Amino acid sequence: MKNFFVSFFASLLAFFVFCLIGFFLLIGIAATFSSEEPKVVASNSVLVLDLSNEFLEQVQNDPISEIVNKRNGKSPSLSELVRLIAHAKKDDAIKGIYIKCQQNPNGYAASEEIRKALLDFSSSKKFVIAYGETITQKAYMVANAANAIYTHPQGGIEWNGFSYESLFLKGLLDKLEIEPQVFYAGKFKSATEPFRYTQMSEANKLQTNVWISGLYDQFISNTARQRNLNVDSLKYLANQGSIQTAFDASKHGLVDGLLYDDQVKKMIAKKLRQDDQQDIAFLSMGDYASTVALRGTGSGKVAVVYANGDVVMGKNQQDAIASDDFRVLLQKIRKDESIDAVVLRVNSPGGSALASDIIWREIDLLKKEKPVVVSMGDLAASGGYYIACGADSIFANAGTITGSIGVFTVIPNVKGLMNNKLGISFDGVKTGQFADMPSTTRPLNAAEQKFMQSGVDSIYHTFKSRVSVGRKKSMEYIDSIAQGRVWIGADAIKIGLVDRIGTLDDAIASAAKMAKLKGYGIKAYPESKSFLESFMEEYKETAKVKAIKEEIGASQFQVFKQMKSIQQMMGVPQTRLPIFVVNQP
Repeated sequence: MKNFFVSFFASLLAFFVFCLIGFFLLIGIAATFSSEEPKVVASNSVLVLDLSNEFLEQVQNDPISEIVNKRNGKSPSLSELVRLIAHAKKDDAIKGIYIKCQQNPNGYAASEEIRKALLDFSSSKKFVIAYGETITQKAYMVANAANAIYTHPQGGIEWNGFSYESLFLKGLLDKLEIEPQVFYAGKFKSATEPFRYTQMSEANKLQTNVWISGLYDQFISNTARQRNLNVDSLKYLANQGSIQTAFDASKHGLVDGLLYDDQVKKMIAKKLRQDDQQDIAFLSMGDYASTVALRGTGSGKVAVVYANGDVVMGKNQQDAIASDDFRVLLQKIRKDESIDAVVLRVNSPGGSALASDIIWREIDLLKKEKPVVVSMGDLAASGGYYIACGADSIFANAGTITGSIGVFTVIPNVKGLMNNKLGISFDGVKTGQFADMPSTTRPLNAAEQKFMQSGVDSIYHTFKSRVSVGRKKSMEYIDSIAQGRVWIGADAIKIGLVDRIGTLDDAIASAAKMAKLKGYGIKAYPESKSFLESFMEEYKETAKVKAIKEEIGASQFQVFKQMKSIQQMMGVPQTRLPIFVVNQP
């Protein structure tokens, strides 16, 4: 027994020492990053904008990447990228921007903000050159802001028009004998159509055609204006399938030439009056960010609150707008006398109706103390619009997806699947007629269906009333533009759902003006976590995802994520967009 205790405590001590060494090692690593000497921008530098990178709304610490590759561990956020480009316009060391434009995973509104920044940069005497071996339409949307666009002689550009496709589950549910009991308010509320139909309803086709055509018209008109081409001709080229090769793109004026990568770089070297392309000081946006202090000046302070992801109940949920977290955060900002104005940056398809109302309430209280301006990103629809509608002023990009003022809930009845397919039956006792409501193992009776629909209708009425008060319009008018209908920013401003078309920086400037600030700094919320916190959370999340993937396989993991999203919607009133988008334009 004595030997056992000796061995046990020796092992325990060794484990403790190991953990202590590991802790101080992590601190050392973090200190190494924080003490890194700031980089200096070389003269005649060329900024490299790689559109294959996704520029997130808020800077994300990626400690694993920082350890593996110190130089590229941290990418600028979307707002930082826009400000970096604006700063580079005045930076004598930066002579131009080289856009790598093969792919673009960024949304339409995000792409619009990047494009506007590039157009402003190109108004100077500095050059903007775009190049891609192949160029997708989404990448071309940003690249057409360049002074010149080139593609590979054997490459080309995509020029086919936009498309949208949804996945429908009704046939599968019928085969499995699962009855989705759907309750909704708003004839355009299409989020439940995958459960109810095998194809898009006429109302959904109508609204989808309107917003996707709006995005396409923006794309075509921007291209025509920048490339000095005709709008009708550009649409004709797409409709006829005329752009199939790089030569076709050059022939019709969509690119300025067919060049190899080294030829483009020789051209850049010539602009810089350098003999060798190897001498070009290319500088990534991430590296440039480490040399620039993007802080405002003045005693005022504008808080920018990033609301990204699904609106959900609870707290500590990654990549989501959790009701408890945001309630505490907004209360903290309201009570902070050093904060003069607030900008709520919304990028959300919505989610829980109750969580949306909880956050709406905090915004309503906040704006009584200080100006609150909303800036909409790629998505600010349904619950995303719910939390935005009460602000003093609302900015959206022309390509923002917004509106979708409607409500739904789904109660699946799996009795047929369990009884007939799996041979499983259920039985039990209850103290009252509705004690087990809602149940997924039996169909809802007429009274229960009435309760569910009444609940959805009540939430829909509340939603419309929030919008009516916030937008200062009658309930009748709001009902006419609501009904779950999706709008793009360019149309939303016409019907009064937003006030101005503008970027995040425009919204910040407006909030500062409302607060009568002559100078101000910007503080981002939620606040960034420390290196160690990010490291531990990243490790924990990576380990969890890896374990699930290894157990069920990568393809099944994607199904798992979709089913998890579906599960979160069941029985909970939702104000959200459809989730079954297979191929957006």
